Amino acid sequence: MKIKMSLPIVCVCLFCMTACQHQTPMQAGNSFLSDLSLIKEGSTQRSSSCDADLENGNADARFIAPGGCLVIADLEGPGVIQHIWNTVAAVDRGYSRLLVLRMYWDGESNPSVEVPLGDFFAMGHGLDHPMESFPVTVTSEGRARNCYWPMPFRKSARITVTNEGDGPVHAFYYYVDWTKVDRLPENTAYFHAMYRQEHPAVSGKHYLIADIEGRGHYVGTVLNVRQHFPHWWGEGDDFWFIDGAEKPRLRGTGSEDYFCDAWGLREMSTPWYGAPLMEGYESLARTSCYRWHIPDPVVFEKSLRLEIEHMGVTYNEDGTISSYFAERDDDFSSVAFWYQTEPHKAYESLAPALERVYGGWAELIEAETKIDQCSVSHGAFAVQPEIGYNGGQIFWTPQEPNGYLELEVDIDKDQVQELALMLTCARDYGTFQVLLDGIPLGAPVNLYGKGINQKEFRFLVPACTPGKHILRFENRGKSPESIGYFFGLDAFMFM
Repeated sequence: MKIKMSLPIVCVCLFCMTACQHQTPMQAGNSFLSDLSLIKEGSTQRSSSCDADLENGNADARFIAPGGCLVIADLEGPGVIQHIWNTVAAVDRGYSRLLVLRMYWDGESNPSVEVPLGDFFAMGHGLDHPMESFPVTVTSEGRARNCYWPMPFRKSARITVTNEGDGPVHAFYYYVDWTKVDRLPENTAYFHAMYRQEHPAVSGKHYLIADIEGRGHYVGTVLNVRQHFPHWWGEGDDFWFIDGAEKPRLRGTGSEDYFCDAWGLREMSTPWYGAPLMEGYESLARTSCYRWHIPDPVVFEKSLRLEIEHMGVTYNEDGTISSYFAERDDDFSSVAFWYQTEPHKAYESLAPALERVYGGWAELIEAETKIDQCSVSHGAFAVQPEIGYNGGQIFWTPQEPNGYLELEVDIDKDQVQELALMLTCARDYGTFQVLLDGIPLGAPVNLYGKGINQKEFRFLVPACTPGKHILRFENRGKSPESIGYFFGLDAFMFM
């Protein structure tokens, strides 16, 4: 039987799964260019947040109330989704972990995709941060999210975004670009993505990334780690149990090796792998890394179980190193990406929203409200309005290196473990050491940024009694890219 219409467009849409499996990024790009001369069949479509008043309106976004669900695509097949873009203006910090993306193919009741928005686009921890790769690219300092995973469907496709945060999403902008076709090849598989987390990783067993039943191929992993104590967390190997095998058919040599790097991880993005977020190896440092199995998909006929060890450096009570290869209880979360033909088994329930962002922000203190308790060694400081999440920040503008800003803070809890800071990053900001009562907290933080944006930093704090304490920010110079030594404190919270 001659299939007239669907094969050309589907072959292009499923390019990542077929034509480029054994190609370099350059060869893959050339294949795309060579295909441009071939006439494509099908009907190009889009579902977007554009204003219904096409001639006069500019209300091109959608509001999502707390607990609300926005349908961003409700499509009639057969077809293939080729591109999804979105950007968000939300009230909640960590909003990208509080918004949940779900995708349903052909009327299924259990979604084939159920992932927090940011994690689906390869950035965990509820953070906005840029990255570049072949199927996923995020720009605008982490606020413009794009994916190019081909997502075929035979009858229907429904995509929703649910706001599980406490605050509203004032604006959710989106495109869903797709092509309607006459039919799909019989062996076309459906796109899947599943989120999991263990905060902390469970002692005595490997961290589970994927547990799949059916026939298909595995195409990608996103792994997020938040460290509970310093040094290297990633000595753990990856284990692939394929088609019910009792022993792993594939076994790795270390976490950074699975993510195609070596001797640890460093911040980077490449077409097939990367660690776009790598804050270092201090306590509470966060990492987000990805590995796309596009040139090398992992094929399974009946089932696939992917696990990774949570092994690394551990410490004695006196602070000395006890082992360079022992189980650690860091916070792990992940997204597994795959294609399969049969209906998938139901996923585990997502962790509650606040557990996905390491606790809430209910006790956050806006720094500008404490300006009277602030002092500096030299230079000017004041409240800078309209910078930050809620109307202003403490802004210190020294013209030379060294010096400090101090803030008297009240701690009203018997047990405090963490300090959360919202600091501003900009092109004229310096590098600062954070201290509590003269004790350094973590490593100095570099506040240089290409644009003005707020960044969350968390630190473990030493044991302290309730009462007044001194939070100090010492200037340690600036990065080579920065043109100044400025400092901005938006908000803080002891947890």
